[in-house]
Amino acid sequence: MPRLVPPAGALLRRAAIARLRATWRTGAPALELELPDGERVRLGHGPAVRARIHDDRLFLRLVLRGEMGAGEAFVAGDWSSDDVVGVIRAFLRATGARGFESPLTRIAQLSALARHRRAANTRTGSERNVHAHYDLGNDFYRLFLDPETMAYSSAIYPASSLADAQRRKFERLCEQLQLSPRDHLLEIGCGWGGMAIHAARTRGCRVTAITVSREQHALASARVAEAGLADRVTVEYRDYRDLTGTFDKIVSIEMLEAVGYEFLPDYFARCARALAPGGRLAIQTITMPDERFDAYRRRVDWMQTYIFPGTLIPSLGAIRAASPQLELEDVYDIGPSYAPTLAAWRERFVAQLPAVRRLGFDEPFIRTWLLYLAFSEAAFAERTLGDHQLLFVR
Repeated sequence: MPRLVPPAGALLRRAAIARLRATWRTGAPALELELPDGERVRLGHGPAVRARIHDDRLFLRLVLRGEMGAGEAFVAGDWSSDDVVGVIRAFLRATGARGFESPLTRIAQLSALARHRRAANTRTGSERNVHAHYDLGNDFYRLFLDPETMAYSSAIYPASSLADAQRRKFERLCEQLQLSPRDHLLEIGCGWGGMAIHAARTRGCRVTAITVSREQHALASARVAEAGLADRVTVEYRDYRDLTGTFDKIVSIEMLEAVGYEFLPDYFARCARALAPGGRLAIQTITMPDERFDAYRRRVDWMQTYIFPGTLIPSLGAIRAASPQLELEDVYDIGPSYAPTLAAWRERFVAQLPAVRRLGFDEPFIRTWLLYLAFSEAAFAERTLGDHQLLFVR
């Protein structure tokens, strides 16, 4: 993006700040902006979180591309803060999830929306999308996930440690499923094997775990063997659409977001066919509020563009509509636990930045991930997003 000449930059700055002032909700946290020339601007009243604007291009991105532009500006180094989570929380509470959106920003995002539509989760698209995020290298994920469970989904707090909180999550899912040594459990989207290992170790069941990430398949298989559970746990490189056979129980942890809106009915139909009569399906998924879902699914945001291509966070209403073959028996909200989970990951990520750089990742990548973790933490802290454990019975 070209640099703005001073008069144009100053004019755009004033226009953007005037719009922010006009939309800043009463009672929202205050935000203090330190502008490139040293001027300070305050939005709202009371104690303020602070952001430093390094280049007026931020305001151009914000006017043209809204939330997408603000994220791109952070990655480009146009703004920074010692409390990025606090800045994002202030924006979410003061302007709403899409507070800076306008007809202009929607037009400017058409190319990103078209790219997102091309990333639909067909068999080949799903593998490509998973590869883009999860195959960054197992050494990378080891840096910030807890090494005991390698779980990359919300834990359940309170707990004495991140690992204990992740085990609490696994335990509740095992209890929902009523797992026993007689059961054959299918896990769809097994990550690095944490749930499969926990279920086999604590309940004595057989587990078939599937993934379409080459990196996850390799490490999950190794972790199963290291745990001495290779006789009870099988890790397969397989798409859920290629499943055969029947299972007593099925579990899937934060994989539903990667299915895609148009594929949700087929996903649940395949789960229903794979379940034995009376079988149970436990799903943990991030959720979008029903009142925002219809608008959300017709657009594309920074997270879908730069972190999770092809994804769509479902709402509870969309899930119910897509699963008529199954009876929804239990809905448990663990959303409040996601902010501390993300805070733990972010703290570990920041502490390991030298190691991240040694793995060959550059500064834009690092800023992308810092913003991803901070934005996610802020969204769950503000309850803009939820997370639910759902139990279905055939």
